[in-house]
Amino acid sequence: MIHLTPADYRTQPWKNGRGTTTELLHLTDPAGTTLLRLSRASVVEDGPFSLFPGIDRNLTVLTGAGFRLTGSGLDLRCDPLIPVAFPGDVQVRATETNSRPSDDFNVMTARHLPRPEVTVVQNTSLPVGGTLALYALGACRVNGEDIAAEDLLIATEPAHLSGDGSVIAVRYFGR
Repeated sequence: MIHLTPADYRTQPWKNGRGTTTELLHLTDPAGTTLLRLSRASVVEDGPFSLFPGIDRNLTVLTGAGFRLTGSGLDLRCDPLIPVAFPGDVQVRATETNSRPSDDFNVMTARHLPRPEVTVVQNTSLPVGGTLALYALGACRVNGEDIAAEDLLIATEPAHLSGDGSVIAVRYFGR
């Protein structure tokens, strides 16, 4: 199991220059093309999201009231702790922020890969199958190891979660 903490993350500007994101994990192929990217960002006002051609996105609001994502053929409500999937190459705008910030967790995957499963879980066992990224929303234990809020674990074996904190579980690269 790989255990990353906020000291391992890096902050960078959004592609569209309207904010910043904290990148937790970024996997690329040998040519440098994104395969998987996990990040956190804040949506603080209505406005456009960055375009990511060939990428599928999944967003989970962590804090705040949430917002709406609208675009060509899309109208998605982004409510707290409910993962929402959308294509990264369709121009979308955040609306209905009402100038109230919402922090969110983002999963970006190359479209040619299997879509990740994104769930919010607590006190459960997650079976083996693919790779699991576990992002702690609060202090908890995974396979008996203490995990702090905002830590990220990467596991290829079953994960047994216990404690008060919830986790965003992302199963990727196979089932």
